[in-house]
Amino acid sequence: MSDREIMDAKNGISERKSYGFRDPVVRKVCDKFVKRSDVGYAKYGSTLDDERRLKMKGLQKYLNDIQEELMDAVLYIQAAKDEFQDLNEESLIDKFKDDRYEETF
Repeated sequence: MSDREIMDAKNGISERKSYGFRDPVVRKVCDKFVKRSDVGYAKYGSTLDDERRLKMKGLQKYLNDIQEELMDAVLYIQAAKDEFQDLNEESLIDKFKDDRYEETF
């Protein structure tokens, strides 16, 4: 039995609704949400709904979590931009080397 099936049984869920996606991008994102939920459940043993209903977290903690996640996202964006810049510079250097190499013949 999978972690999801165990969680469903604990929460009284006997069946899941199946969705047909016309957009494969939406399906991929939804699949990632489900996988992320499974990882979170395996790590913490509760769902976001459990946290909310059982008052495991308050509004202030949720707001702090959001802020920290967004701050992380900004750092990831900057790192990706830096990586993109490095790739562009490497590409230009390689092109320059190739052009200079061709001029020697």
